[in-house]
Amino acid sequence: MKRKKLGNSNFNISAIGLGCMPLSLSGRPPESQAIAVIHRALDLGVTLIDTADSYCEDQSDKHHNEHLIAKALQEYTGDIRPVTVATKGGLMRPQGAWTRNGNPHHLRKTIRESFEALGGNHPIDLWQYHSPDPAYTIEAALAPAKEAVEAGMIRFIGVSNFSVEQIKRARDVVEIVSVQNQYNPWHRQPESDGVLEYCEAENLTFFPWSPLGGSRRVTSLQDMPAIASLAAEKNVSVYCIVLAWLMAQSPCVVPIPAATKLSSIEDSVKAIEVKLTDEELQQIAVS
Repeated sequence: MKRKKLGNSNFNISAIGLGCMPLSLSGRPPESQAIAVIHRALDLGVTLIDTADSYCEDQSDKHHNEHLIAKALQEYTGDIRPVTVATKGGLMRPQGAWTRNGNPHHLRKTIRESFEALGGNHPIDLWQYHSPDPAYTIEAALAPAKEAVEAGMIRFIGVSNFSVEQIKRARDVVEIVSVQNQYNPWHRQPESDGVLEYCEAENLTFFPWSPLGGSRRVTSLQDMPAIASLAAEKNVSVYCIVLAWLMAQSPCVVPIPAATKLSSIEDSVKAIEVKLTDEELQQIAVS
C-alpha cells in the first residue's frame, strides 16, 4: 500500500482509507461482519480509518462507530501501530437526523467521550470539526480542540465542510493538517471554490467524502458509458475508476471509500494501481 504524509506532519497514512460510517448507521451489518471488514482493510495495508462521534443510529447510540473501531483494533492480531484513526465532532443525531452543534461546551464534552470511546490510552490521532455551526464562531468552536491538543488528548486537528476562508480562520486558532469536504466527479465544488487548490498549495491532506457519489450514484455507475468502458478496458470495477479519478486530481487527495463487505474494501484498494490518461480523466469528468 502506498503511503502519504498527513498534512505537514511526520505521520504517514495509506493512500486510501476506510470509511466506517455505514458500519454504524441504520441497517448496519452485524458487529462480527463489521469487525471483519476493518480487519481485512488492515490486512490489505489500509492504515487510515475514518469515523465520527455521530456515526450511529440516533443520539442514544452516539459514539457507536468509535467503540466499534476500538474493539476491532483491540482484537486485531497484527501490528496496529501504523493505524491512524480520524474522528470528527460537531454533529448531533436527534431521531436519526443530522444537526450541527458547535457549542464549545458540547465539543469539549464530545472530544472527551471520543477519546474514551477509542480506548482512552493514547491521543486521538486526528480530530476534525465536522461542520461549522453558524451559531458559534470558528474560533470559539475550535478552542476546545486546541485545549485537547495541549492536554495530550488529540494529536492532530482537521476540519470538514469548510470554505477556504473558514480554513484560514481555523489555522489562526490551531494547526490544521486536513480538510474533509464532499468531492467526486459529479460534485466538484472543491475545484470551483478553491479548497482543493488551497489544500495542495498548503500541504493539507484532502479527504473527499462521498467519493463514489452516494448510494444512488453507486447503483448507477455501471450505466455510465465512459466509466463502464474504462472499467472493462482496465479489468477493474467502476468504483476503482472513480477512486483513481479522485487520486489523479491532486497529490493531496486521499479517498476514504466506505465498505460493509470484505469484497468492497478488497476492490477499493485496487484503485491504487489504476492509471488514467488525461483524456480518460476528461471522459469521466463529463460523464
